[in-house]
Amino acid sequence: MPSANPPYEQMVKAALVDLKDRTGSSTYAIAKYLKANYDLPENFTKTLSRLLKNFVADGRLVKVKASYKLGSLKTTKKPATKKKAVAKKPAKKGAAPKKKIVKKKAAPKKKAAPQKKAAPKKKKTTKKK
Repeated sequence: MPSANPPYEQMVKAALVDLKDRTGSSTYAIAKYLKANYDLPENFTKTLSRLLKNFVADGRLVKVKASYKLGSLKTTKKPATKKKAVAKKPAKKGAAPKKKIVKKKAAPKKKAAPQKKAAPKKKKTTKKK
């Protein structure tokens, strides 16, 4: 007897599209959506969690923390456009050229050389005439 529901992949995609969460939708939110919109058995949450893991492994979904986003399930892909080379505008007269900021790495600290003992001072002798 065939199921009256579409495949889980299509149901999950519909849930993610309708929930419109910018950071992704949690497993709980997806399950709640599916339960409200489809006639599913009581143990569908186990099947759902297993399939979500498989979809992530296949690259069809992207897991971000504890949420899921559409991966290759997206159907509205934008066609790749070639970027045109932008001609550089001539620099204004008197404008200083931009300098690149280069961060210097901190030099490793040198170990202090052991201090030598000071040589004893020589006594000055004065000659008597």
